[in-house]
Amino acid sequence: GKEVLLLMQALNTLSTPEEKLAALCKKYADLLEESRNVQKQMKILQKKQAQVVKEKVHLQSEHSKAILARSKLESLCRELQRHNKTLKEENMQQAREEEERRKEATAHFQITLNEIQTQLEQHDIHNAKLRQENIELGEKLKKLIEQYALREEHIDKVFKHKELQQQLVDAKLQQTTQLIKEAEEKHQREREFLLKEATESRHKCEQMKQQEAQLKQQLSLYMDKFEEFQTTMAKSNELFTTFRQEMEKMTKKIKKLEKETIVWRTKWENNNKALLQMAEEKTVRDKEYKGFQIKLERLEKLCRALQTERNELNEKVE
Repeated sequence: GKEVLLLMQALNTLSTPEEKLAALCKKYADLLEESRNVQKQMKILQKKQAQVVKEKVHLQSEHSKAILARSKLESLCRELQRHNKTLKEENMQQAREEEERRKEATAHFQITLNEIQTQLEQHDIHNAKLRQENIELGEKLKKLIEQYALREEHIDKVFKHKELQQQLVDAKLQQTTQLIKEAEEKHQREREFLLKEATESRHKCEQMKQQEAQLKQQLSLYMDKFEEFQTTMAKSNELFTTFRQEMEKMTKKIKKLEKETIVWRTKWENNNKALLQMAEEKTVRDKEYKGFQIKLERLEKLCRALQTERNELNEKVE
């Protein structure tokens, strides 16, 4: 409304319709050029916005993949730790059981020795018999000692086997920790790469903001609306709807201006047609005027001739 009032005031300052028509044509050309520039810049901004959104989605997907891989590695590490703990508990349980069996055997051996000693002290009369029994007990003791030695050897073998298993588990744990470390380093590299990409995208966003500031200087009429778009663009993707609404309003306004320019163009064409008709009528009137001038000159000549003849006749009559 203000622009129309200013335009009408500017047209009222002009005196002739030709000047008004020229001013309207100039105003329409400026508005058309300005709307074309705005549409071009809007397309460029939309392309840059789509590119930034694609880069953001790609970064988010890469980040989610890295988080998923890290969570899988952590779960595998926890599972390995639980398995290692269960193996250690089983080894400790087996060792305790073997220790209890060994203690029971030694206690039983000590009890038998004590019984033999008491029997020797009490039954000196039955030495021969006791000697025989001692020989038998010695053989039993030898067997028990051999069994005890074999058991000790077996226990040592079991302990060595468990130690080897423990070393194997430790090696596997070290390997998994190395894998986790390599995965963390890879995640760190990916994170640095993502941070680098984010800084580059931020730099691109800053460049886009500078370009938008330059565009704002060129588009003084739409400065308020583009400032709102500039402030809301950095906050959230959801506020792009306001920018679209503003752009829809601008497009509606541009369509309205185009309609007005079409109306003014039709008026200008009608005025041109009227001017052409007036020019044609003027040429016809000029031709008629020239014909009338020729006829008038002839009539004046005829009048002068008639006056001379009248004067001559009056002189003759006199």
